[in-house]
Amino acid sequence: MTGKKKYAQASVEAMYRVFTVPEAPESTLSRIDQDISRNLAGFLQEHIVAVERDLSDVEKYFSDYAIPEKPIFVSEQAQFLLDNLVANSVHTASPSFIGHMTSALPYFMLPLSKIMIALNQNLVKTETSKAFTPMERQVLGMIHRLVYQQDGAFYRKWMHDPRHALGAMCSGGTIANLTALWVARNRAFPAEGSFRGIHQEGLFRALRYYGYEGAAILVSRRGHYSLRKAADVLGLGRDALVAVDTDDDNRIQVDALRDKCLELQKQKIKVMAICGIAGTTETGNVDPLEAMADIAREFGAHYHVDAAWGGPTLFSRQHRHLMKGIEKADSVTFDAHKQLYVPMGVGLVVFRDPSLASAVEHHAQYIIRKGSRDLGSTTLEGSRPGMAMLIQSGLKILAREGYEILIDQGIDKARTFAALIDSQPDFELVTRPELNILTYRYCPEEVQRAFAMADPAQAEKLNTCLNRITKFIQKTQRERGKAFVSRTRLEPARYNHFPCIVFRVVLANPLTTQEILADILEEQRLLAADPEAADEMAILTQTANSILAGQALTNKRA
Repeated sequence: MTGKKKYAQASVEAMYRVFTVPEAPESTLSRIDQDISRNLAGFLQEHIVAVERDLSDVEKYFSDYAIPEKPIFVSEQAQFLLDNLVANSVHTASPSFIGHMTSALPYFMLPLSKIMIALNQNLVKTETSKAFTPMERQVLGMIHRLVYQQDGAFYRKWMHDPRHALGAMCSGGTIANLTALWVARNRAFPAEGSFRGIHQEGLFRALRYYGYEGAAILVSRRGHYSLRKAADVLGLGRDALVAVDTDDDNRIQVDALRDKCLELQKQKIKVMAICGIAGTTETGNVDPLEAMADIAREFGAHYHVDAAWGGPTLFSRQHRHLMKGIEKADSVTFDAHKQLYVPMGVGLVVFRDPSLASAVEHHAQYIIRKGSRDLGSTTLEGSRPGMAMLIQSGLKILAREGYEILIDQGIDKARTFAALIDSQPDFELVTRPELNILTYRYCPEEVQRAFAMADPAQAEKLNTCLNRITKFIQKTQRERGKAFVSRTRLEPARYNHFPCIVFRVVLANPLTTQEILADILEEQRLLAADPEAADEMAILTQTANSILAGQALTNKRA
């Protein structure tokens, strides 16, 4: 044996075979397919390496920059992917992976995804999608009804009307938010008199014609970064995204919002859109959506609600009141790959008024012709896969009752975990869950007592130590691979808005148990006692004891 690498043959016959002949049942690819189909959780558990490897080590497997001249066998590539890609992927379906908005998927999504991929439909046009087009319109109608609760006559009239669209399917929340604000921009500066509209003449001429110095989008300081991207892409500039202060519960301050609108109005800046958040990314809080709707109406602004995370709360009879006012929004974003439990990546935006989507309508002679049923006429993206098939499948297989159970369990689990943290003397709950996201940190009992009597300078010193310790615990826990929580930085009012690094937990995975959550806390407690954290812990303890001793001396003198 020479040990020389074997290559496949590139020929017309070989190319035909690649497109038409399935792999043999005993091949590596077929074996992988069978393993995944039999036991997806077991396959992931077996093949994803728990201990994290440095990304620079993984990069060596993907360092070739030249496209291979000779083809290799499918089995060889499948093994390469198993050994180097799958093994070094993130186990997002793990019940102890509670740091981000990614969860286990219903088992049926995998085989149904194969159907979608095999059909390879392109939703830009009916000529390449056929039945997928009315199905996508149906999905948009279903979510529209979940939000706006119109009667049957409304959907019979509008859902399949080729001249209107109840929304747009997108690759995720970022494009959904951008689409909503694109509509808002075009509606804010419509054609009038000699002006042919911003979509035709651009922002500079629009501002000059209408007599404005600029345009603004208002959102709370907890707004998703995709909104800043949208302001950039739409030509407004990132500074046009105006952040409004939040209250102690991370919800926008309504009075501050109205004051900011008045201020912008005086500066001759058009309040183009106001964005409410139904489930902030960091803390899971919901803005006062109804009050924001009133302000948007007062200033003639497009009212958009980013419900990428919290929108499915509407399935829950117990908790849907948290979304009160969402039905007054002009547009609402959902992320299906979050709490609709659909694979990455698909989101959507729905419009209260079926005519709104026409503000961004585009046509081309060779494809999305005027008057056609083509969905691409009102979407930012052109070619798109038929992901609506997976959303529709989830909505039918899980149904409202199934999603209600998932939402209710997630919220209950978050509240139970919050209570567990409250009961631990060496942990501090930072933000209490409104939906199913919460933040907390490791904070020994004597440090909590020191905080209670510390002045702002002393509190800052304690928080600086805790920030370093929190970062160490989060990073080390992630590297050890048993569990994962994310971290973020908040500015709690009780600490004079000093930036505090905290653990962030998202409880959407139905497989996560209370025992797993208790184990995560125990591992974090052990990591705080790790020798690598000893120096920081010594500084923290010394600082806390100094504050406590100083207070004791003051009390004695008094």
